[in-house]
Amino acid sequence: MKMYPEYGCTEEAPNDTIAAVATAMSTAGIGIIRVSGPDAVRICEGLYVNAKGLHDLASHAPNTITFGYIEDETGNRVDEVMVSVFRAPHSYTTEDTVEINSHGGIYLLERILDLVLRAGARMAEPGEFTKRAFLGGRIDLSRAEAVMDLIASQNEFARRTAIGQLSGSISEKVNELRSLLLYEMAFIESALDDPDSYAGDLEGYPERLDGVCEKTLTQMEDLLEIGEKGAVLKEGIRTAIIGRPNAGKSSLLNYLAGADRAIVTEIAGTTRDTLQESIRIRGISLRVTDTAGIRDTQDQVEKIGIERAKAAVSQSELVLYLLDASAGITQEDQSIISLLHQWKEEAPAVRKCILLLNKSDLPPVTDSGQVHSFFPEADAFLTCSLRTGEGADLLGDRIEKMYRMGELSHQSDVLLTNARHREAVREACESLQLVRQSIRAGMSEDFFAIDLMNAYASLGKITGDAVGDDLVEEIFSKFCMGK
Repeated sequence: MKMYPEYGCTEEAPNDTIAAVATAMSTAGIGIIRVSGPDAVRICEGLYVNAKGLHDLASHAPNTITFGYIEDETGNRVDEVMVSVFRAPHSYTTEDTVEINSHGGIYLLERILDLVLRAGARMAEPGEFTKRAFLGGRIDLSRAEAVMDLIASQNEFARRTAIGQLSGSISEKVNELRSLLLYEMAFIESALDDPDSYAGDLEGYPERLDGVCEKTLTQMEDLLEIGEKGAVLKEGIRTAIIGRPNAGKSSLLNYLAGADRAIVTEIAGTTRDTLQESIRIRGISLRVTDTAGIRDTQDQVEKIGIERAKAAVSQSELVLYLLDASAGITQEDQSIISLLHQWKEEAPAVRKCILLLNKSDLPPVTDSGQVHSFFPEADAFLTCSLRTGEGADLLGDRIEKMYRMGELSHQSDVLLTNARHREAVREACESLQLVRQSIRAGMSEDFFAIDLMNAYASLGKITGDAVGDDLVEEIFSKFCMGK
């Protein structure tokens, strides 16, 4: 019985053959049935005949695709297919794998899959193909999770992040940090086993170890900070539309959404609460909040809406500030600018503001030059008319440019957007803090080793080097069927 101690798992090596439809169960031009395991070639060979009418699949060269037919038990042709053969360990699962490329269609895919199952394969569980790739050592756990992240990606940021993780960006960083900790653990163990030989080296060692822990903690805390930001961007950039009443905020939301999502009237204060919408602009996802107009009011309901508007701004990475060019900069606008001053000062490198001078179709009272003198911190000044649409496309251009230039995202090769990964890093940070506390308390080296080992194990949870079977099962159970 083969085990997988290198991944902290005690699961047996799979010795059966699994099958599932690897493409969507829908009417389509092509559908794929994936078969993986020791008997994959034998099972499929009994169903496949080549153009000469021969049941010959075992002799096919690995990593090739061949035309032929699928026949049922009575010799009736079910479909003409292209069949790919992959030999262990050079396959997605590291096992012998056959992929039957048939015509698409729910009935046809189910018919061929049924023949494969009756020939000796069993139905694959969700994520079982990728799980076998993990157990076979082709990918670690972080790369396995990246597969589902890539499938589920809904914007360019999420796709890039998943591709980076699939390519090993997280694994490499985690292994680098674990190597540092492993070296210190090995040093301490050697010193404890042979104190006479290491007496000179141990002098001043606690101070040196404290420096290593501080440096490692800084790296991990940076990963957490960037990861939190990345997790937000993965779901969509948090964006607030703000302005005084009747500046055109709801019109902007409707324009971005391409539908009438908010009520638009000439009556100031129509929007009395926040309205959220997920919007895509040039492939970039925004989580847009349309807010109540900010002004002094005695209306209790409107006051609540204004407080929620301010809260939406504080939680946003991007603010779209609308100013009515036909009315000029009012006292209400100056109050909003004061709010945005404070918001920008808290995180100037992260928070971005685009100021839109709306209602350009009306005689202007102010221009971008005057507005710039009041609010120079704005990252862009645009003039538009949301009523006529003139200049509105410039907003999409500007958002795309800010995103591509990295102004709305961290340009980092390693992004911990997975909540499980961030929790593992937090645990490792806590353990290293305990090491530093032990050093300051003057405790012996064996106390250092315990917390170093805990930090090492916590980081190992990310790659799968220190996880139990139950966690592995939980992670792969979230995968789609056929993957």
